[in-house]
Amino acid sequence: MALRLIAFSFFGLAAFVTVEAVRTLLGAVEPDHSTVGIALAAVSLAVMPLLSWFERRTGRELGSASAVSDSKQTLICSYLSAVLLVGLVLNATLGWTWADPLAALVIAGFAVREGLEAWRGDACCTPVAAMVGHEDGDHAGDDCCGGDDCCGGDDCCGARP
Repeated sequence: MALRLIAFSFFGLAAFVTVEAVRTLLGAVEPDHSTVGIALAAVSLAVMPLLSWFERRTGRELGSASAVSDSKQTLICSYLSAVLLVGLVLNATLGWTWADPLAALVIAGFAVREGLEAWRGDACCTPVAAMVGHEDGDHAGDDCCGGDDCCGGDDCCGARP
């Protein structure tokens, strides 16, 4: 059930970003120049990936698919921060009001994909020690179920190469 709720949050995020991007592209909204916005986006871009990594690591250690999925949402926030930063900088320096909403549509597509994965329950994150049960160090450092490919190419926590 928790993964379904997380899936809905991804879908909601994608819908919101898409609507705002389309409104901007159609000229209903004109993005303002914002030095404060640029600074906040830069700080967010610096902090969010670290927070996502910490959430993912903690979720893996606890065997919590919900926490791992939440780390994906935090990672999407860092992507949105990057899009926002690029869009604000391009708008402020070159007057390209279309750059931010165009990139936002790409992020919305990514959010939909992540939402579909969460809906299907594609997050297998059980602690390696619990799955393997080895104390001899045989599988030390393996990210996924003792080294086998339990998530179809994922590292057990949704990150793809």
